[in-house]
Amino acid sequence: MKSNWTIDKNSTGVLSVTVDAEEWQKAQKKAFNKLKSGLTLKGFRKGQIPDAVAKKTIGSQHIQEAAIDEIANDALQAGIKEFDLDLVSRPILTVSKLGDDEAVLDFTCTVSPEVTLGDYTSIRIEKPEVSVSEEEVDAEVKHLQDRYADWVLREEGEPAQIGDQVTIDFVGEKDGIPFEGGAGNDYPLVLGSNTFIPGFEDQLVGIKSGEEKDIEVTFPVDYQAPDLAGQAVIFKVKAHDIKYKELPEINDELVKNLKRDGVETVEQYKEQARNALEEHKTKEADEKFTNEVLAAVVEQSSVEIPQVMIDQEVNKMYQQFEQRMQSSGFTAKQFLEATHQSEQDIKDQMKEEAAKRVKTTLVLEAIANNEHIEIPKEKIDEEYKLMSDMYQMPVEQIKAIIVPENIEYDLKQQQALDLLKKTAQSE
Repeated sequence: MKSNWTIDKNSTGVLSVTVDAEEWQKAQKKAFNKLKSGLTLKGFRKGQIPDAVAKKTIGSQHIQEAAIDEIANDALQAGIKEFDLDLVSRPILTVSKLGDDEAVLDFTCTVSPEVTLGDYTSIRIEKPEVSVSEEEVDAEVKHLQDRYADWVLREEGEPAQIGDQVTIDFVGEKDGIPFEGGAGNDYPLVLGSNTFIPGFEDQLVGIKSGEEKDIEVTFPVDYQAPDLAGQAVIFKVKAHDIKYKELPEINDELVKNLKRDGVETVEQYKEQARNALEEHKTKEADEKFTNEVLAAVVEQSSVEIPQVMIDQEVNKMYQQFEQRMQSSGFTAKQFLEATHQSEQDIKDQMKEEAAKRVKTTLVLEAIANNEHIEIPKEKIDEEYKLMSDMYQMPVEQIKAIIVPENIEYDLKQQQALDLLKKTAQSE
């Protein structure tokens, strides 16, 4: 087979493969034998039809079309190998020449685009330092108090304050007509929790048990229900019980309620809280640093991304969105109905982020190639072992799901990122 690769624009081109006479004849013979094996003709037993009769019945065009199916994949793979093409989508096949002695197959292919890297070795980003203040530790102790606090009924006639829990009945009206989803009974609302739309809770400060009040608020312009977004409404509210939070004393007995190993005193709790905060902040700082390094490297790189790669990433993101909805106890369809959106609306919102993700991946891949990063087989085996332990599955079962090439690719990306982070911190 002889191949010719012509790149056009946006990483799309035509791979033209000429199948020579010998290979083409073999393909036609193989195709003919398959077609003949399923052929039935009156007066002949199945499998005993003479070739000449079978060929006349089937027709040369039908045989040639079947032969294309036989040879197409081999022709494509030969061309891919010859020009070292990295296809990013399924190619489209057209036949530009078809005869008894030769066939020319044209594959319209979209390949991974070429990335022009900037001077990524010159990028310097300062990684933020991590510290935990006494105020932050005290806030964790306050959370512990809140966890074991009691709600105590305020005396009759005593007004509600920020932080109090007010049990209310409410009915929302727009232009004097109740609207759907705007009513509730015996709803325990903590003032200052920002559970309701802005302005609602502030107007309940000072209300007393048994008191009724009209609350005027305006829904945010980006509210999920279009008929209420940006609209002024009135909530008719009646207050019932008003309770304040009574905090327990901070002592060792309170800490023991947690039943944590090695934590039996207030000081031990503070130390554990400090360590947890430091770990959390360190992770956040590393994520911020990583994102800033990646943003700087990607910004100075240029690449023309084929639309098909963005579409593929959007579809992957939408699948992840569906999984998140399902884990939350909802379906994507329910979310779409509640927000009055279509699947395409959500996908359109994902396109910009999808393009950023694809460009980042391509830039990291280009850096891995530029730095000649190689992953030894032992490292891939280690990764399989880690996955086996994590998912409690045999290694062979994981290999059937995730091929080594995918693990190698991910490890190359990670090593490229690690290199960038190390370089960005150097003096």
